[in-house]
Amino acid sequence: MIEVHQFPCLSDNYGFLLHDTDSNETVCIDTPDAEAYMREAAARGWQITQIWNTHWHPDHAGGNVAVKNATGCRVTAPAVDAPKIAAVDRTVNGGDTVAIGDCVAQVIDVGGHTNGHIAYYLPDVGIAFVGDSVFALGCGRMFEGTPDQFWASLKRIRELPDETLLYCAHEYTEANARFALHADPDNAELRDYAEEIRARRTHGEPTVPTRLSRECATNPFLRADRPDIRARWGGDTPEDTFAALRLAKDNF
Repeated sequence: MIEVHQFPCLSDNYGFLLHDTDSNETVCIDTPDAEAYMREAAARGWQITQIWNTHWHPDHAGGNVAVKNATGCRVTAPAVDAPKIAAVDRTVNGGDTVAIGDCVAQVIDVGGHTNGHIAYYLPDVGIAFVGDSVFALGCGRMFEGTPDQFWASLKRIRELPDETLLYCAHEYTEANARFALHADPDNAELRDYAEEIRARRTHGEPTVPTRLSRECATNPFLRADRPDIRARWGGDTPEDTFAALRLAKDNF
């Protein structure tokens, strides 16, 4: 049995501990705050055995050394980003696999936010840890990649089963909803979703994880090839439309 423990850390990050009750292994999905991760694991009696990094940014890999020194865990990181990540034991690329106990996770190339960004998809559990590649109603800033690269990454995420739960790394959803309504104002399902988000945040409730089917219907960045989005935002190709959306969000 696989358990996911989610908790807030830093200013707006979420931490995730993935635990297998059969093997008693525990994986840190990224390490934004080493102290918080070790505290949360200890409170559950879980021994951290692995770290799976999604990309090199310090609010995702900055706690690697402290956690590894305290636990002796093994660190897996994306090959392209690995030179910027501390304490790496194994590098992986899209198409590789990692495992917690007998549960295998597929590594997906989701480059764009950083060139080497990866996601971890556990098909047997129906969950994916997507870092900063996609958020509820948004996507990460395009710090290193190209529109073509980032759009290809979002399509890979979109091709996962509809019921997949996406564990995004930040609580950005309320702000993302404001831009999404600007980008796609005629989307009735989006309006309902935005109202639900507002209510949940008013009560201090998280908006993560999010279900892929809902994001495909409401997230403008996952819909850059839809005729209504392309008509509103222009572009000869979906990549062009995605680039226009990303630039607009950067300046929104």
